[in-house]
Amino acid sequence: MAFTFRGGIHIDEHKHTRGKRIETLPPPKTVSIPLLQHIGATCQPTVAVGDTVAVGQRIGDSGGGLFCPVHSSVSGKVIAIEEKFGPMGNKIISIVIENDFQDTLADTVKPFEKPLQDATPEEIIGVIRDAGISGMGGATFPTYAKIESAIGRVDRIIINCAECEPFICADHRIMLENPAAVINGVKILLKALGVRQADLAVEDNKLDAVNKLEALVADSQMISVKVMKTKYPQGDERQLIYALTGKELPAGKLPADVGCVIFNVETCASIFNAFAHGMPLIRRVVTVDGDCIKTPKNIMAPIGTPYRDLIDFCGGLIKTPEKLISGGPMMGRSVWTPDMPVMKGTSAILVLSKKFTPRTGLPPVCIRCGRCVSHCPMRLMPNYIAQFSRAGDYARAEEFGAMSCVECGVCSAGCPGHLELTQQIRVAKNEIKKAAKLKK
Repeated sequence: MAFTFRGGIHIDEHKHTRGKRIETLPPPKTVSIPLLQHIGATCQPTVAVGDTVAVGQRIGDSGGGLFCPVHSSVSGKVIAIEEKFGPMGNKIISIVIENDFQDTLADTVKPFEKPLQDATPEEIIGVIRDAGISGMGGATFPTYAKIESAIGRVDRIIINCAECEPFICADHRIMLENPAAVINGVKILLKALGVRQADLAVEDNKLDAVNKLEALVADSQMISVKVMKTKYPQGDERQLIYALTGKELPAGKLPADVGCVIFNVETCASIFNAFAHGMPLIRRVVTVDGDCIKTPKNIMAPIGTPYRDLIDFCGGLIKTPEKLISGGPMMGRSVWTPDMPVMKGTSAILVLSKKFTPRTGLPPVCIRCGRCVSHCPMRLMPNYIAQFSRAGDYARAEEFGAMSCVECGVCSAGCPGHLELTQQIRVAKNEIKKAAKLKK
């Protein structure tokens, strides 16, 4: 029987690229690499305009606090350091590099020399920090900091292999094409955290990946593959923990508070890559899909490559686009230009027509069906929270649990009255956070 959670919905998967191998993007002419691709402080440039940089060279660093260093994904010349808009609408200092197409490696790109069994947790954390690895499922929390905060507090690692958003197949293809990197990354995490249990949570619509992973873990006493029921949002950390352990993660708490820590598939593969080859996080797999894309693909792309290059590599557009999304259609963000750069958290680029943004011409209205309540995986009442948000009564929205909302989009997707419930709750959460800061 597959593991699952309460609530959630079954949605059209649109996994058009599940059977398509990862293709390597031709080298871009220029890359624009943001110095904030993670939760934490913006990095400061360690290079200047006119400098020559190498592949894997650190070009952004921070003096302390929560941060994640940034590295060059190509070799070439720094032609600009300027502020540019990011997917969230905020301005980010970005380093623009003109590619010389020589792929010159930085001197710092060297494999970890010690056998894993001889490495200390501090050494492992140092390698992961220096490689600039952050959560690649979209959250982008610095991986080294997650490990540091979990040491001594957890007894189980969960690898999020669900990839429950429609369209996205990046993790699925990595599990099929390079499962050994994923498993070896898990072994490194087990050593760093000093725990003896790791579960790879894979939805049952990816049984080919389940077979690949099970063949590698074989009779391992520490790593096991858990088959999850295909349902959205199975990949949310709270739902994963409940499905596998039966434990509920209270509002405001972290997975470590219930003995778990969660990592993404590609994050694990990147950790192995940093140890085996010394290569920092400078490229990632991106699913490019949508009904406007001529030939949807899974693409290995350098960080900083403009979306436009990936779209062109897929044959360009065959329809007039209505929406360009960074990430999945449920939790991704609409962006306004195909010149946006690929970042560490860019799992997908979706170009959708009006077919995916239907409008009835009638004003949105709540018909009191209760569907949002029954589907909410956090067991909230999204209709009331959104109503209070629209009325500007953010205190009541907080009373009804607005801050527990994980913004999965289930309520909006299932609303027959076409209410933008998730967005209204997101507004309430932002206002509640502002009020809390002012109170301090």
